[in-house]
Amino acid sequence: MSQEEGHGKAERRGYILIILSVVILDQLSKYLIKTRLGFGSFPLIDNLLYITIVRNTGAAFGMFKDTNFLLTIITVILIVFALRYLLISRGKLLGIALSLIVGGAVGNLIDRIMLGHVVDFIDVNYWPVFNIADSAVSIGIAILIYCIIRKQNHLTQR
Repeated sequence: MSQEEGHGKAERRGYILIILSVVILDQLSKYLIKTRLGFGSFPLIDNLLYITIVRNTGAAFGMFKDTNFLLTIITVILIVFALRYLLISRGKLLGIALSLIVGGAVGNLIDRIMLGHVVDFIDVNYWPVFNIADSAVSIGIAILIYCIIRKQNHLTQR
């Protein structure tokens, strides 16, 4: 095995670790919140951060309410395409971005399939309630946008 092939396998293992970490942290946090606190709103930092358990039957920011089946199908398609692209991508930062997106998508997909809704619980008062999976997807998309802009700038500077 060449050094390049070994490096690729190590990167893939790192991406799998990111995906699994996001899924485990997301599902564990939701489980602990639901079993320890039940439903309601609890302040962690007054006027700033609350735990507010919400059953989200829609997409991000509560859009497309009661479209769980359609969102499940779209999420599965997104995961398949992201994983396929992850296998052929060359950039580490791009791989991290895609891993975060896949991990977050899988975390919320588990909720959609098992519960019929996504459990959101992080409430910062001025933003819709979200969860760890949502955060991973958002961070992954931000990194992905950065990678696209960086590549675009690199191509236009020639």
